[in-house]
Amino acid sequence: MLWVLPWCPVAKTIQIRDVPDDVHRTLRTRAAAAGVSLSDYVLGEIERVAARPALADVLARAGGRGGGVARGSIVEAVRADRERT
Repeated sequence: MLWVLPWCPVAKTIQIRDVPDDVHRTLRTRAAAAGVSLSDYVLGEIERVAARPALADVLARAGGRGGGVARGSIVEAVRADRERT
């Protein structure tokens, strides 16, 4: 008899080598305080990091936005302020 299993995604594994003792101890302590295993705690942290946009993406979006104020207006305001003092 041939068994055909429905497609089932398999979770990936990440192995981190050479974790310093103090970092391991800190993560283990935080996991215990949160009431979860070290693996679950680190997975949560990785998910949180992965959910954030990459810095390059943030900078690219910010660079495409106008500040709404012309550079000349800023220069004039700074000069006027300097003249008052």
